[in-house]
Amino acid sequence: MTIEELKKAVADGTVDTVLLAIADMEGRMQGKRLTASHFLGEVLDHGAEGCNYLLAVDVDMETVEGYEMSSWSRGYGDFQMKPDLDTLRPVPWQPGTVMVIADLQWEDGSEVVASPRQILRRQLDRLAERGLIANAGTELEFIVFKTSYEDAWRSAFRELEPANLYNVDYSLLGTARVEPLIRRIRNEMAAAGLTVENSKGECNLGQHEINFRYGEALKTADEHAIYKNGAKEIAAQEEHSITFMAKFNEREGNSCHIHCSLAHSGGEQEGSNAFGGDRQLFERFLAGQLACLREMTLMYAPYANSYKRFVPGSFAPTAVAWGEDNRTCSLRVVGHGESLRLENRLPGADVNPYLALSAMIASGLHGVDNELPLEPAFEGNAYESDAPRVPTNLYEARDLFAASEVARDSFGEEVVDHYLNRARIEIEAVEAAVTDFDKYRGFERL
Repeated sequence: MTIEELKKAVADGTVDTVLLAIADMEGRMQGKRLTASHFLGEVLDHGAEGCNYLLAVDVDMETVEGYEMSSWSRGYGDFQMKPDLDTLRPVPWQPGTVMVIADLQWEDGSEVVASPRQILRRQLDRLAERGLIANAGTELEFIVFKTSYEDAWRSAFRELEPANLYNVDYSLLGTARVEPLIRRIRNEMAAAGLTVENSKGECNLGQHEINFRYGEALKTADEHAIYKNGAKEIAAQEEHSITFMAKFNEREGNSCHIHCSLAHSGGEQEGSNAFGGDRQLFERFLAGQLACLREMTLMYAPYANSYKRFVPGSFAPTAVAWGEDNRTCSLRVVGHGESLRLENRLPGADVNPYLALSAMIASGLHGVDNELPLEPAFEGNAYESDAPRVPTNLYEARDLFAASEVARDSFGEEVVDHYLNRARIEIEAVEAAVTDFDKYRGFERL
């Protein structure tokens, strides 16, 4: 949607609300509902204020200590939310509503460097210096329940009714049971300007996936966040619920496979796949992924629950290896020529797409700049290989990220320290929790 189209829609009364949104550390859409007239009259040119604690709270929105940019001692002031009009779009599942994503700045106009969107912009700028852009696609899996979010909460998330009672992976019969909801999500995402390609069933009970056409990395990350938020809102309207938890139960987890390639920017090769035309570039970029995968895992698996996905034989990776169309590896290479790309199978559906794509680009550029050689493709079952292992818990991932020179060189000390503090807070929350597992295991027998 253009700003002229928005002005016309406001004038004729079809739009009255503008959602001004940012992506927080969890990749969630946070922000304000503005009257359309106020947006056009004030916010369009000047932006709007938002409390800077939005990048310094935990998942429950509780204020926590340890963040340099925002704290009680600093008074929890504001940053500026500057609309990026390239993201302006209708929100078909909310009447009379449009959305625009904002970039974050401080009052003096300087960038909020710990903002996930800004972290990705910086990595894209590094590519631009080389005449390259990143294209990406994210494949989000989720589980659908015929239980509302409110009823799920009240029941402590026990005895939820999955939308399917058996494995519906690729099943047209099984997915038809949930088609009214999935079709509505597909159609309303298309009406919001996302290019929907397909949907399919997955392995866990009630598990599904909707896929969108790849695009430039920032656009893909924005649309990932919009889709994830919108799918939950649409499910709630249908008195269903959707979870994007990496591991909801002991069956298959929810993944977010990320496909990535580089393309030329400018010149006669504008838009063409740089991997397809330069095998050396591709191999060094892929070698960088392998070299940095363990130390960047915190950006792919940010929660304690994320690591419960990494189970042998589960289609979630455990080995740091790459293969040609090999789903047992962390990194799978698919396509050829203009479609040549790598697929990072490490992230779960709980991932922040801005941070994951930033990590992939930083890792790839490390491989390119240091001319890293690519090891031979792994053939066979990588679960049974002697390849290095994916970190098995958040403690290990935190320590690897803290020691990563690539992370500090690519993102800067402020960003690394910010997200290490986030990991500390997540660890402390998990360590303090008394779970059902603790009670079942120890109530009588210990």
